[in-house]
Amino acid sequence: MLNVNDLNKKLLEAQYAVRGKIVIKAQELEEQGKKIIYCNIGNPQALKQKPMTYVREVLSLMEFPDLLNDDNFLKGYHKDSVERARFILKNVPGGVGAYSQSAGIPFIRKAVAEFIEKRDNIPAEKERIILTDGASKGVQAVIMSLLKNENDGVMIPIPQYPLYSATLTLYGGKQVDYYLDEQNSWQLNEKVLEDSFLNAKKNGINPVAISVINPGNPTGAVLSYDNIKMILNFAKKYNLSVLADEVYQENIYREGLKFYSFAKVAHDLGITDVPLFSFHSMSKGYLGECGHRAGYFELRNIPQDVLEQFIKLQSISLCSNVIGQIATYLMVSPPKEGDESFELYVKEKDGILKDLKTKAEILGKGLNAVNGMTCEIPQGAMYAFVKFELPHKQGVDPLKLSEEERLKYESGRDNKYCMQLLEETGICVVPGSGFGQLPNTLHFRTTFLPPRDEIETLVEKMKEFHIKYINNPENFN
Repeated sequence: MLNVNDLNKKLLEAQYAVRGKIVIKAQELEEQGKKIIYCNIGNPQALKQKPMTYVREVLSLMEFPDLLNDDNFLKGYHKDSVERARFILKNVPGGVGAYSQSAGIPFIRKAVAEFIEKRDNIPAEKERIILTDGASKGVQAVIMSLLKNENDGVMIPIPQYPLYSATLTLYGGKQVDYYLDEQNSWQLNEKVLEDSFLNAKKNGINPVAISVINPGNPTGAVLSYDNIKMILNFAKKYNLSVLADEVYQENIYREGLKFYSFAKVAHDLGITDVPLFSFHSMSKGYLGECGHRAGYFELRNIPQDVLEQFIKLQSISLCSNVIGQIATYLMVSPPKEGDESFELYVKEKDGILKDLKTKAEILGKGLNAVNGMTCEIPQGAMYAFVKFELPHKQGVDPLKLSEEERLKYESGRDNKYCMQLLEETGICVVPGSGFGQLPNTLHFRTTFLPPRDEIETLVEKMKEFHIKYINNPENFN
């Protein structure tokens, strides 16, 4: 019989907190009849966000094109959705059940390049676009490709999205942590980057890339133009590739803030010698089509022979799923003014983003009012990384613990807190240790995706739970 010890050691060591033990427990409790509010993962439509009408009209016709010959059925559809479906089918003659070219359907890659050109007012080439099963597959492909030697590593933000640490573990790369500046709205700090890089070098690790998530996951931060400029110059100085995770680019809530892509800033600076991999997805933003696994990545400042290797890598999986590729096309080619579905599209989009902004403020302000909790009101994305304070266990001085002991101690504390929160309130969040956190601090990540009334209830339940938890000495003995 195959047992767990027969499996790849790297798989056994990989951790993915957003679907870890607490989530498994939540599913068990739900099966037993307990109401669970899932705030562990950015999965909008699972939390009652409605799909965009335009997207679903076109995709339904793609899955069953015979409907295009049924005039009675089509009366319920917008004319431009029907026209768009016919256009796609003309350019995908094999339909959604056939493989496409490895890097993706050409006209969709062209549409992605045009989307980037319009967004940033910079040139983009369809040949440097690869369509993927969500942004995650692109991230994994790039990390795997850049890890040439066993001592190569990637600089990743702390807190980070566990995709990065788990992928590095699976592919045998070294994780080089750099801490985000919680006191400065989670921006990146140049001295912290320098110290992280040089310390890695001192320990025999060779950083080959730096990963940046903007807007941030789990922090909800939006990076400034100057911060991105600093990061690119840092990468240039140390000959690093840049992995720009930009899947939340539509989710900006705070007045005066704006999304700047790394491609835009690099172009403005005239930087052509920093390899840049930029990722986008249909899972986030206002679309929330996580299940369609639709995404792409753009490759800039790399030679043709390197590009060919990435396309070869994609060809090993034949291609990304075709309905997901078409969904990506719909993301980058929304209805235009004058189209029949345009007004509804804008109304749905604005409604979703306005609702997310309101819920971000309710969550942030509500938790900041809880004694012992602090939360940067999310500027973007769909998460808050909440800091909370607990008394220490009797006889424990965290300053006297070794690094290994401290990590074990903090992980035990935030996991226990979040598990008890789940069991008593039905609220499922993720312990901060699953993302990484500054030493001697405790956090949890929560989304603000549930409906508004549930967010208000969630805040009140968290407040009541926290007060009860810290006043129970049994939790700290």
